[in-house]
Amino acid sequence: MNTTVKLTPRIAAMLGALVADSAALGLHWLYDPERIAQIEKNKSIVFLPPNHDNYADVKGFFAHGGKAAGDASGYGEICLLMLKHYAMHGEFNRTAYQTEFRNLFGPGGAYRGYVDSPTRQTLLKLIPLISEDYPEMSGADDDQFAALATVPVVTALHSGSEDALLAKVEQIVRVTNHNDTAVAAAQYAAAVLTAVFAGTPIGQALTQALPHAKEELGALLEDALAMDVLDSVRAAQRFGPACHVLEGMPVIAHIVRHATSYQQAVEANIRAGGDSCGRAIMLGAIAAANAEQQAEVAATIPLSWLAKYRRFSDAANAIEQFREVTDSAIS
Repeated sequence: MNTTVKLTPRIAAMLGALVADSAALGLHWLYDPERIAQIEKNKSIVFLPPNHDNYADVKGFFAHGGKAAGDASGYGEICLLMLKHYAMHGEFNRTAYQTEFRNLFGPGGAYRGYVDSPTRQTLLKLIPLISEDYPEMSGADDDQFAALATVPVVTALHSGSEDALLAKVEQIVRVTNHNDTAVAAAQYAAAVLTAVFAGTPIGQALTQALPHAKEELGALLEDALAMDVLDSVRAAQRFGPACHVLEGMPVIAHIVRHATSYQQAVEANIRAGGDSCGRAIMLGAIAAANAEQQAEVAATIPLSWLAKYRRFSDAANAIEQFREVTDSAIS
């Protein structure tokens, strides 16, 4: 039985995002739920070491051969980068963040691993320039999940109005994803998380935020929320398991609507297959914050999972540094 740890909802959202991403890494981009189910018969599917054998003869993309159990995907690295950015600056500074993004993911940067299309295209725009010449909207016209990777941190550390938050989310999303659908998904996710922080029941939070999703995504989310029992595999088959927010955001909404614990949500996300790490960032944030608001200790992030996340000390130090810089309790 996993021991759990009590956190504030905002801290839980940030750590929940990072831990969920890391937990999914071992089976990330494995598009065969039956293979995942076979693996789960013999071992836990969370924090598995990436193993090419798991992808043999089935649909999937093995991208993390150089990583170990507990490492982060590129999404998790973006999320942690934004947390460190806030810890250093106390608030979002666009050109400073673009420089930090370029320095982490670009040539000579510390990041080692697969770089997705929005990140590559953003780097191609930033690398030739000095910071004074960075375009405000440096991202690719792409709705993939890099768009949501910063949202848990930006939302958790925001102290102003919801309108100000949504404007900030749009600005930050367009750094990597200059795409209206990506912005709508990120604003919807931020509105849901904000409502959860305010104590709104999860079903109501998912529904009342729908106007931020705009028409195309909103219709898909309504369909996802109408599914009456938790079945992440069926949801992924219905909406799609790949990297685009039009596919993954409805799956996220379905899982967090029905999951009764953070652990159940994370495991259901992995079972769905496909871009489980891309979905994990917002899914983990919402599920962890909701668990903390419910004050159900058994539903919070397992302590053993926090220990397995290899960048936990970096994340914890950044949270403490942000508190010192801003004198904020992050309640």
